[in-house]
Amino acid sequence: MNTSSAEFLASKANTPTVSQNTGPEMIGAEMLVHALHAEGVEYVWGYPGGAVLFIYDEIFKQDKFEHILVRHEQAAVHAADGYARATGKVGVALVTSGPGVTNAVTGIATAYTDSIPMVIISGNVPTYAIGEDAFQEADTVGITRPIVKHNFLVKDVKDLALTLKKAFHIAQTGRPGPVLVDIPKDVSAAKAPFYYPAELTMRSYNPVVKGHSGQIRKAVALLQQAERPYIYTGGGIILGNAAPELKAFADLLGYPVTNTLMGLGGFPGTSPQFLGMLGMHGTYEANMAMQHSDVLIAIGARFDDRVIGNPTHFASHPRKIIHIDIDPSVISKRVKVDVPIVGDLKEVLLEMTAQLRAAGPLKNDAKLAAWWQQINEWRKKDCLKYDRDSQIVKPQYVVEKLFELTGGDAFICSDVGQHQMWAAQFYKFDQPRRWINSGGLGTMGVGLPYAMGIKKAFPDKDVFTITGEGSIQMCIQELSTCKQYNTPVKIVSLNNRYLGMVRQWQELTYNRRYSSSYMDSLPDFVKLAEAFGHVGMLIEKKADVEPALKEAIRLKDRTVFMDFQTDPEENVWPMVQSGKGITEMLLGSEEL
Repeated sequence: MNTSSAEFLASKANTPTVSQNTGPEMIGAEMLVHALHAEGVEYVWGYPGGAVLFIYDEIFKQDKFEHILVRHEQAAVHAADGYARATGKVGVALVTSGPGVTNAVTGIATAYTDSIPMVIISGNVPTYAIGEDAFQEADTVGITRPIVKHNFLVKDVKDLALTLKKAFHIAQTGRPGPVLVDIPKDVSAAKAPFYYPAELTMRSYNPVVKGHSGQIRKAVALLQQAERPYIYTGGGIILGNAAPELKAFADLLGYPVTNTLMGLGGFPGTSPQFLGMLGMHGTYEANMAMQHSDVLIAIGARFDDRVIGNPTHFASHPRKIIHIDIDPSVISKRVKVDVPIVGDLKEVLLEMTAQLRAAGPLKNDAKLAAWWQQINEWRKKDCLKYDRDSQIVKPQYVVEKLFELTGGDAFICSDVGQHQMWAAQFYKFDQPRRWINSGGLGTMGVGLPYAMGIKKAFPDKDVFTITGEGSIQMCIQELSTCKQYNTPVKIVSLNNRYLGMVRQWQELTYNRRYSSSYMDSLPDFVKLAEAFGHVGMLIEKKADVEPALKEAIRLKDRTVFMDFQTDPEENVWPMVQSGKGITEMLLGSEEL
């Protein structure tokens, strides 16, 4: 959801029962600090500048939360984003005006596309200078309007406290998303009585929580009689904290389950009911089941282009579709559905499971057995096979070894590209919020700052970022932040000396014209890591993969950069090419 009128929402907020003029007088910057403390904020990632110096002065005086100085504003938002994805709490970033906020735009758009709860505080020039082309002025509200759930420009310090309360409320309710609060410098310095409400309701903003019982009954009737049922789940399961309810629902039915890239971990990846990830680089069995199901239930997913491929091809096999989501705008947006259910996924799944139990045994046992027999035939394709005997370091082997050595218990971040797909395919996620990546926007450079944010939240857990030599250079300056704030993350760089996914598309679609995809001037990553005060490792042989990973895990208090020299021509299979249907998969080079 994207709303554009801060003034409208502000005018519709219920008036607190206690007068806003009864609190102690303080400057706007101090109000902000008190509000962050009241919201339980633990960390703020940011970078100072002239427009936010009153705020930084107040941060200096307090000890309720920790401010973490990043080396680039984009990384501030990514780190707060990673923290939010892993914890489910609101991530907070603080940037200055002008280039500070424009540098943050990529991070804000990344969080918006994946519906991540965040509050971004930006400074602005004084109110009297807004619109005058002042030094480091930018139209923050205008620039960010398309990439936030909501934004506010605070023109009067008397409105600041309530605006901050609204920001946190909007960010974490309904379909989550980033909310930006733009604070001019004179507002951060002005004084007013401070009152921060404990609760807030907004007449114009009331997301539906409870699903329509009649629609749920229709869905249950379809599920009971389905011959080829399929449970398709997305990132909404993670965001809605509905993984336990999904597990109970799927266990009761015994139906096959797939996750999108953003939904991995929402259902146990090691379960025999799990068919793997679906979509462009999904498994053969997951995509075939998606296309040939007769009753499809989509839960917290949005039928995006990377999942269903060509919409015409997807529609060529008729099926009944049940779609559950908290955001009504995504239902029937790309695919027409038969039973729409708007509501909180946890609440809807609980009611649906209760109705299924009350209805008694399923009526489709024989048909379901035949459906599973067909799925198991598709599984025999072994679509994720690769040359396990090769002595060249295969990226799939590295990820498999990482899963084995961590027991699936680590936090795994990724950047964007081939390495991201291999991580999604070969690391089996049994728990939600352990797989942190940029799905919707596909932002290179997120991996290291994501890992920083997660390590702050879970200092006793192993946090790995799987990256490539292209992506890691986007925010590599944050190795300095890791050193300053003692966030010992582990970097697994699958270095194939190419922008790998670009190279793969150029091989398949552009007749091997590798235009600007070859990285022919790479740094010595071991020396670079050491220059920042960290441990660097170069791994060139398959035999050295496991020892390197073991050593990195052993070094609990050090950031470790592992530069794995992988096969430069390895491709991600399966693959659905642009414009193709999801069953029109390439399964390997032998098919080209």
